[in-house]
Amino acid sequence: MKSMEQNKLSSYAEGKKQICMENDKIPKKLYEEYGVNCGLRDENGKGVLTGLTRISKIVSFRKNKEGTLQPCDGELWYRGYHIFDLIDSLKGEYGFEKIAYLLLFGNYPDAKEEEAFFQVLSEARELPQNFTRDVLMKAPSKDIMNSMTRSVLTLASYDKRKEFNTLEDNIRQAIQMIAVFPMLAVYGYHAYNHYENHASMYIHRPDPKLSTAENILRMLRPDASYTQLEAKVLDVALILHMEHGGGNNSTFTTRVVTSAGSDTYSAVAAAMSSLKGPKHGGANIKVMEMIQDIKDHVPDWEDKEAVENYLAKILDKEAFDHKGLIYGMGHAVYSVSDPREKVLKFYVQKLAKEKGRDKDMALYDAIEEAAPVLIAQKRHIFKGVSPNVDFYSGFVYEMLGIPMELYTPLFAVARIVGWSAHRLEELVGMNKIIRPAYMSVMREREE
Repeated sequence: MKSMEQNKLSSYAEGKKQICMENDKIPKKLYEEYGVNCGLRDENGKGVLTGLTRISKIVSFRKNKEGTLQPCDGELWYRGYHIFDLIDSLKGEYGFEKIAYLLLFGNYPDAKEEEAFFQVLSEARELPQNFTRDVLMKAPSKDIMNSMTRSVLTLASYDKRKEFNTLEDNIRQAIQMIAVFPMLAVYGYHAYNHYENHASMYIHRPDPKLSTAENILRMLRPDASYTQLEAKVLDVALILHMEHGGGNNSTFTTRVVTSAGSDTYSAVAAAMSSLKGPKHGGANIKVMEMIQDIKDHVPDWEDKEAVENYLAKILDKEAFDHKGLIYGMGHAVYSVSDPREKVLKFYVQKLAKEKGRDKDMALYDAIEEAAPVLIAQKRHIFKGVSPNVDFYSGFVYEMLGIPMELYTPLFAVARIVGWSAHRLEELVGMNKIIRPAYMSVMREREE
C-alpha cells in the first residue's frame, strides 16, 4: 500500500477509535448480573468446564475432611502418570520422544515401540525440497512464531492428502509436525539473524541418530556442539511444556478449529497464533526483562533486603514496567506450587553450577523467597502464589545460549505434541462443532 494511502487509512482508523471504545465496552456489572464468567473463569480463577479429556490432568485443590476445597501442591499428570514419576523414570536418558509417544497414543512405549517411533520421527525430520530457501529465507522475520505459522500453512500445499482428514492421515501429519517444528524454529531464526542482523548463515541438518533436544542445540550452534547436561536440561524443559490440560488457550483453540472439520495445518496455525500472545506463550520473556531490570537497579544481587525492597517497588507500580506484576509468580490454575517449576529448578541449579552462574541463581532464589510474601501482603488473593515454570525457563534458555527470539517458538516445539494429542482425541471422541453461547446485551434502536 502506498504511504499516502496508508497515512489516510491510519488517520481514519484513529478517528474511529473512540466510537469503538464507546460501543464495544460491556460493563462488568452485566457479567455479574447474568452470571457470565469473563474469560471463561469464575471469580476464584477456576475454568468453566467445556469438555472431557483422557490426555492430562492438573490438580491444584483437594477436599479436606469437611469436604471443602483447599489449595494444595500442584500436580500434573500425563496419561495417568505423574510428571514427577515420568521425569524420574528417564534417569540419564533423553525422553522427549518417549513422552511424545505416550501423549499421542495413550500408552507408555516398550523398548520396541520406542525404537520404532524414534526411527519414524527421525525419517520425518525433513522439509520439502528447497523449502528452507524458498519459504524460510525469502521473507525472514524477527517474529519467528509468524515465520513458523506461515511455514505450517505452506506445508499444507505439499500434502496431497490434506483434504482427506482421515485419522491415519492426522496421525501422520502429527508426527511430521513434531519432527519438523525444531527445523522451522531454528532455521527461521538463522534466516532472520543473517538477513536482518547481518550475522553468518549456517544450516546444520539434523542427525537422525540424535534426540530432539540434541538436534535443536546441534542446529542452533555454529560448531554444532553441546554437553550432555545442556541437552538433558533442554529435553526436560520440552517435556514439561508438552502438555497442560485441554483448557489452556492454544490447546482449546486446537480443539475448536478441529471441531469445525478443518485440516491439521489450519488447526496448528490457529494454535500458533494463540500461543504467540504475550498472555500465553511469552511470559518467560517478561521474566527475563524483569530480572535484567532488577540487576540494573540493585547493585548487590545477593543483598536479600535490597532485592525485596525493589520487588515491593515493582508491585507498587513504581519500577520496571509500572504494571504492578512480579512476572513468573502465580498461575491461572496452580495455587501452592507449580510441579513443572519444581522439576525444572533442580536442573536449573545443576546447569547454573556448570555455567558458573551461582550469583544469578542466588538472585532467583531471593525473588522466589520474597515475592510470594510481598504479593500476599499487597494483594487480595484467593489461592497461594508461587513461582511458575516461566520463572526459570527463560533463565534455562539464556544459559543454553538460545536467543530470546526463540523462547516462544521452543514452547511451540514442545506444545505441538499436546496440540496433536488433543486434535486426535477430538477427532476420535467428538462429532460436534464447539459453539459456546454469547448472551446479547445489545440495545434495540429505531430509525
